[in-house]
Amino acid sequence: MPGKKSRARGSPSTQWVLLAPESVVDTPEKINSGPVFTRLRNPKTANGALYLFSSDCKQVYEVKAFDEDHHSWFIGQSVQRDGRLMFVTPLDPLFLVLPYLINASEKQGKFEPADQVIKDEDFPECANVLKCSRTLQSLHCITDEKEMGDRKFYKYNREKTLVWLKKKAEQTVKALKCAGVSVGGGVQSSVLVRSKQVAEATEEDFLRYAHGLLSEYIPMGLSEELFKFLELPVISANTSEPPSKKRKLSGKEVEAEEDYTKFNSDSKEKKPTKMTAAQKSLSKVDKSGMKNISAFFASKTKGTSKSP
Repeated sequence: MPGKKSRARGSPSTQWVLLAPESVVDTPEKINSGPVFTRLRNPKTANGALYLFSSDCKQVYEVKAFDEDHHSWFIGQSVQRDGRLMFVTPLDPLFLVLPYLINASEKQGKFEPADQVIKDEDFPECANVLKCSRTLQSLHCITDEKEMGDRKFYKYNREKTLVWLKKKAEQTVKALKCAGVSVGGGVQSSVLVRSKQVAEATEEDFLRYAHGLLSEYIPMGLSEELFKFLELPVISANTSEPPSKKRKLSGKEVEAEEDYTKFNSDSKEKKPTKMTAAQKSLSKVDKSGMKNISAFFASKTKGTSKSP
């Protein structure tokens, strides 16, 4: 799918190969324009990131790119130099408005209309987030509301937000289990053999993994608050220890196949070895006045001056 800028002819460098659900490109009859790519503030990093609004702005999508070096696409009779594979996934718009609500609460601490809170001079398109069908319908999950006349006013509520995020984490855990995603400490490539010494993933492992996923969409401070709210234990730095010589496979302990201590130079027990003919003849040579070869490589010691 070409981006908004790529609709002009003669600009192949701004085309992208995109994987997206059909709902993204479905254009209602009353709307002349198609889906729109735009830059919004990333809720975690606060930097600009690429997002996609549906044609009617009812849904916002996160845009990710799979990028490899020295990769291009053949499209018709032309070569697309940008070899990235773009793909979009639906995103809950509340993640995008959360940082604005938190900032407004820290600065003003009062009830305000949503359009007065969700505004950004650097990213003016953020106002379109309020047009998404789920935004205004779900704001009560993370804010306190007051209604005056025909207008509603909102104020960030920390407790409500943590409860909402906890439900998100629980939903994520269910999705991970249904998909059979490995989340424990023994997560390895599917083409490798998984060691039996790694226990099966626990509920804590799934919850910790879900917290990590959600942390990609919320500010760092809120991520730390959510970690405590989920009552996840802090992992000690001492848990990452070097692997033991003994390893378990199929329930049986297997010792290391070689005893590498036999190569140590300070072994106490040394068996006498037989001398060869050359060694016997060399032992009869008069070695008085001769230096050992190691003496040529030894470091020279500096003489110490005696005090008068």
